[in-house]
Amino acid sequence: MIHLRIDTEFSVTNAVLKAGKLAEEAGLDAGSRQMLATAVSELVRNIVKYAGRGSVKLTVITHKGVPGIQAEVVDQGPGIEDVEVAMRDHVSTSGTLGLGLPGVKRMMDEFEIRSEPGKGTQVVIRKWSSTR
Repeated sequence: MIHLRIDTEFSVTNAVLKAGKLAEEAGLDAGSRQMLATAVSELVRNIVKYAGRGSVKLTVITHKGVPGIQAEVVDQGPGIEDVEVAMRDHVSTSGTLGLGLPGVKRMMDEFEIRSEPGKGTQVVIRKWSSTR
């Protein structure tokens, strides 16, 4: 398990590199590693952009002998007012394309989000080896 504090662009880059390396060590194929790295990048950038600081925990997991990576991304920022709305394509509170969270969900095999206004957000994603 790798636990990283996220609070700067450097910590974002570090998290993305560590996620890719851990996924490679776990045996995920190149496409799955790229999707995981992209998803982690989006989620930890959201921490820096919206919450200022938070953390990511990267863990090698297995299910019925198939390896995968779980990333748990947590912050104590402002939270998301309406998660259902935030998960729609092209919804943005900051003038972006609004594809981040919905895109992460599409790239991952498993996606969970919990958020409470004023208390923060937790996103858990899992990417399995393509042999699953």
